[in-house]
Order: sequence, then structure tokens, then C-alpha cells
Amino acid sequence: MTTQDSTRWLVWPGLAYAAYLGAAIYIEAFVAGLLPIVLLLLRTSLVKLDHYLLFIVFCVPFSVNLEQLEVGGIGISLPSEPLMVGALLIFIFRALTGQAVDSRIYRHPISVFIYIYLTWMIFTSITGEVPLVSFKFVLAKIWFLVTGYFLMTHIFSSQDNVTRFMWLFILSLMGVVVYTVAHHAQYGFDMKAGHWVMSPFFKDHTSYGAILAMFIPVSIALLFVRGMSPLLRFVLFTATGILIVGVVLSYTRAAWVSLAGAACLGLLLVARFKFRTLVITAGVVGAFVWTAQDDLLLALEKNRQESSDNLSEHVSSISNVSSDASNLERLNRWSCAIALFNERPLVGWGPGSYQFVYAPFQRSADRTIISTNNADGGNAHSEYLGPLAEQGLPGMLLMIVLVFMVFNLGFKMVYAPLPPNMKPIVVGAVLGLATYFIHGVLNNYLDTDKAAIPFWGFISVLVAADLWVKSTKKTAAN
Repeated sequence: MTTQDSTRWLVWPGLAYAAYLGAAIYIEAFVAGLLPIVLLLLRTSLVKLDHYLLFIVFCVPFSVNLEQLEVGGIGISLPSEPLMVGALLIFIFRALTGQAVDSRIYRHPISVFIYIYLTWMIFTSITGEVPLVSFKFVLAKIWFLVTGYFLMTHIFSSQDNVTRFMWLFILSLMGVVVYTVAHHAQYGFDMKAGHWVMSPFFKDHTSYGAILAMFIPVSIALLFVRGMSPLLRFVLFTATGILIVGVVLSYTRAAWVSLAGAACLGLLLVARFKFRTLVITAGVVGAFVWTAQDDLLLALEKNRQESSDNLSEHVSSISNVSSDASNLERLNRWSCAIALFNERPLVGWGPGSYQFVYAPFQRSADRTIISTNNADGGNAHSEYLGPLAEQGLPGMLLMIVLVFMVFNLGFKMVYAPLPPNMKPIVVGAVLGLATYFIHGVLNNYLDTDKAAIPFWGFISVLVAADLWVKSTKKTAAN
């Protein structure tokens, strides 16, 4: 095909669609105007599954939740979640036609865990306080898992797709950060304004900071990939700087703590620390904290530093549990989660139900100036206590088991004989997950597309690497 023919092939469809769109707008048939795009996406999903999934990845940081825009109270993100529903339908179609995904993915220990995880979630939805809310929660969880884990692991059999996944999310996220910083600058980088200037792309500064923290280790790790052109390396270096500026100006203390924890883990990986040694060390530290909790609490109560525009003072306020409203409200939510667990210790109140049932369990002594009894008051602010309240003790144990399994697999893959350019990506994924697991002590966002896709996507990177190593060993044995 000549250049002229190629240009004609692009121009005429473009002009035809422009005319079609103009006519649709003229007659106010706005949905019909999107039909060609929908059909194009459908064709892409069937012919080029990897392109479709990577398009979803690029859309996630820019997606907007209709609930934030007060559009009929619909808690769905556009365009990402409808695209994920499409991915779920594609997954079902491929399964029915015998062309689902690499069968080894279904048998992987992480996949087996996911089956148990979803089974318990469905069971506790049946026994829950608000089953309709719980089943909607589980349905969203399923399309997150199908998109971010099962289908993503399938296309990650190609290392190029792993790199594209990282690049696309980083570039898209960088765009959101540039928008947020520019918006924030109009308010003199005021801390209070920093809580909402990322809207409408992120609900608040804590979720925004959590996702930035996840991708900073990844963007740094990608700098160690060999063979990258000077231009791409410059773009990546710039993107890394922008993400760091974004997380600093987010005033998200939990994100800062999670990055510090990931940096410590990175040093342990460099020192070739064994996972078993890490578990033992964590157990010893945990036992010490438990036995000395009264003395530690007394020490923390002496800190009266409030949240502040001054970064050093804001860092100091992290441990203020005596007067900082944000910290005290988090303790209030944790107390409610434990009270809810005590009421229903085995099956909990149902997935996604916390914000609808916690209000009566607030003690007057724990309430703060930002406490609320409304259903829009948020959740348990913990990826561990939230499941404890909503799915009982098994729910929290499943989350802890997931942490253990992911880090066990992550350590194995970091030290495994991987291709040179795969190694830094695996390290970045492990450290990115570390930031989220640490952040998960203080907040929980896995019920959102912004966190779920990178979270399960990073796990799928580790699973894909594991399958590659096993395949290589099997080939060598033969």
C-alpha cells in the first residue's frame, strides 16, 4: 500500500465519522454518536485482546466516578469500568468457545487463592446485612480480577506487554499529576486545597497519594531497563520526578510512610535478604510492639503536632493520636470495625456494607469533628480491619494470606533467573505492592478501579514471571 493509499484509508473513515457524529449531535442522539467507537473497541477486543486491555490501563487514571459528579448516585467509573465489563464478557465468551486463557494460570497458587477469596466473599454476601450492596461489590471485584489478573497475566506472556502496562499507566498518571499540580498552584499549594484538587480524577488526596506511591518504585525500576533510547529514558526520568512532586504535594502521610517502607524493603532485596528471615524479623517486631503497646501509646500521646502546610511538621503529625482529627477519626473507624467483628465474628456484615452499618457502633468518646453517621462517611480505613468487619475473621485472614503469598512469590522471582530486562520490572512490582500493603494498614481502595488494576496487575506480573521460569526449567529438562 502506498503512502497516499494509507492516508486515504485514514482520512475517509475519519471524515465519515465526523459527518456521522455531527448528525448525531444535531438530532441530540448522543449515545448513537458513540456507537462506531463502541464497535471499534468490540472488534479490537476480539482481534487484539492485548490492545484492548492496555487501552483500559491507560484509561484508568483518567476515569471519572459518576458518583463524584453527582450523576444519579451511580458509583461507576467512566470509561474504565464499562470497558472492564466488556473484558468480563470477552473472558466468558472465550471460555465458552474454548479459547479463554493459558490453562496454567488457572492452576497457579495465586489463582487458587482467588477462587477461595471470591467464594468466601459470595457466601458472606448471602449472609450479609445488605445483600444487594454486597453482590454489587462482589460483581465489581470480579471484573477487576478478570481484567487485572486473569486476562492481564495471559497477555503478560509477552514481556513487551508488561513494559507497555507500566509505561501506559505511568504516562496517564503523569497527566493527572500535571493537572493536579497546576490546579493546586492556583491555591498557593495550600494543604487544605491539596485534599481535593485532584478531583474529578481521584476522590481525595489519600487515594491519589496511594497510587502515586505504587508507581514511584516502578518508574525508578524501569530506569534500569537496558536498551532504552536516550529520549525514552529522559521521558521516564521526567515522569519519575513528576510523580515524586505529586506525592509530596498530595500531603498524604500514609503514602510517605509506605514509600519509606518500600525503600527499606528495596535495601533488603539488594542485600539478598531471604523471605523467611523477613517473616521471622516481622514476627519479632510484631511481638515487641504487642507487649510494649501501652508504653508506645503513652509516647505517641505526647505528640501534639497537628497537620500543617509545613512538610516537616506534617511528617511529625503522623504519630499524633491525641489531637489530630484525621488520625483520631481513623482510630474511631478501626474501633467500629472491631466492634462490628465482635458482633458477627465468623461471617461479618457483608462485603461493602461497613459504611452502611458502622454508625451505631461509634462510641461518643471516639467521635471526632469529622465523624459522620451518613452512608457517605467512607469505610474502615484498613485493608485488614475492613474485611474483618465485613467478612469476619476468615476475611481478614485471607487478606493476610494474600500478603504472605505475594511476598513469598515476589522474593522468589527477584532472585530467579529472569531475563535482564524483566528483573527490574519484577523488583518494581514487588516494591509497588509493598507500598500498597503498608498503606493498606491505614486506608483501603481495592474497591476502586484506580487501585485494583495496578494492584492485581502487579501480582499478575509476578505470576507471569513465575510461569516463564517454570516453562524455562521444563524446556531445559527436556
